[in-house]
Amino acid sequence: MYHSFINGKQWLDTEGKPIQAHGFSVFYDEKDKTYYWYGENKEKTDGKGTIWHWGVRCYSSKDLYNWDDRGLIIPPTPDDLDSPLHPTYCMDRPHILYCEKTKKYVCWLKIMCDSRSQFMAVMQADDFMGPYEYVHKILKPLKMDTGDFALYKEENGDAYFVFDRPHFELVTAKLTDDYTDVTGEYVANYRESKPPFSREAPAVFKKDDTYFCYTSGTSSYYPNPTRVCRFNQFLSEYEDLGEVCIDDKDGTSFFSQFTCVLKVPGSDLYIAMADRWKPTKFDMWFGKQYLKMVDKAMAGGRHDDLVKPDYSPKEMSELPHKTFKHGGNTSISQYVWLPIEWKNGVPYLRWHEEWKLEDYMKE
Repeated sequence: MYHSFINGKQWLDTEGKPIQAHGFSVFYDEKDKTYYWYGENKEKTDGKGTIWHWGVRCYSSKDLYNWDDRGLIIPPTPDDLDSPLHPTYCMDRPHILYCEKTKKYVCWLKIMCDSRSQFMAVMQADDFMGPYEYVHKILKPLKMDTGDFALYKEENGDAYFVFDRPHFELVTAKLTDDYTDVTGEYVANYRESKPPFSREAPAVFKKDDTYFCYTSGTSSYYPNPTRVCRFNQFLSEYEDLGEVCIDDKDGTSFFSQFTCVLKVPGSDLYIAMADRWKPTKFDMWFGKQYLKMVDKAMAGGRHDDLVKPDYSPKEMSELPHKTFKHGGNTSISQYVWLPIEWKNGVPYLRWHEEWKLEDYMKE
């Protein structure tokens, strides 16, 4: 059993197997006082073949340290190239909200195929554990390409979809009452940034009456400095507060990309949770060089051709119906969970190789 968080190491479930839930989020069920950690299942990904994912896997825990494997809540469809969940298509970052109005659990999934376009698939279920059924197989909210994203639900039931319009801007759109589409109301932020400085991987959270959003730059799986912005309402201009990782000498956010933030119920503790996609010594060495190489390559306006929103001018109506080879063995990626430190209203992050909940939770 685990009695602490140990960062940057392989995290095993209660059966002794590596936890496979990447690009993830943690859902807390107040009824049964249980945490659910769900994300991309990479157990069959090897960086050589055609498998990007193997569905959405879920784990449950009472203490946040020890996790029981609950299996696939959204399985892949390996025999159906007409499904966005075929394992050759790039399904990333599942996020689930519970809709009180419809009594449904609504899951949004980022899908990318052949670099032609990026869009969303939307599913819903009567139970958090599934089965989930399609509401939209292919959805391009606001007719925009959609990259990394987050979902956030207000206490009054209003919900928002925050996404990276790839290489262009960070967009926040209001969801419909059933959380399965957008209303058309939206704002855009970080509009002047360009790769590798344009923002992706939003992680939204709230403290008191203020909202915050962590984002990373766009440098593929190689990590870069995490920044944070704050705002008082979603459809507004966001204030950038700068980089947040303390003593991050390599500019890699401790070789991590943050994916969500959990406020531990009944406490003032916020935990920032991340993937360490590239955990090997070579990856870490190359990651330091990568940012320098990209920065140099993008100098002098050479990145302008990348800053064109919506690669596909027409809304996609079908999938490519073919398999693709994928590089990068993301099945070996690791996790980093860090307690947030607040200073002058800014949520900073400091590296801890090991830490315990009781050390940061107020009595």
